[in-house]
Amino acid sequence: MNENLPPCPKCSCEYTYEMNALVVCPECGHEWVPGENSAQGAGAAAEKVVKDAVGNVLQDGDSVVVVKALKVKGSPAGIKAGTKVRNIRLVDGVDGHDIDCKVDGFGAMQLKSSVVKKA
Repeated sequence: MNENLPPCPKCSCEYTYEMNALVVCPECGHEWVPGENSAQGAGAAAEKVVKDAVGNVLQDGDSVVVVKALKVKGSPAGIKAGTKVRNIRLVDGVDGHDIDCKVDGFGAMQLKSSVVKKA
């Protein structure tokens, strides 16, 4: 076992271990590439800028408007263009879905920033 593994950048746990090319934290389950994150640190996450379809910078708590009609999986009707969504949260989602929100009539879901504009 390598004694020179870095502590977890999320929870600072010292009991990290290697799994293939990744380093894994057993306490919080965070996985990272050892050389990549240590050089950039938490500053890279803070520098991530999410822009809407028009180019406006989005932040947590903003209100946005859907700019095109969206199909919703499992629902007979979709989200209409012009639907206002309040109090968004920016996340690192799957397949480019970087906004976590609640849409009236549909519930919690994730949206892509490319289909919304800042209200």
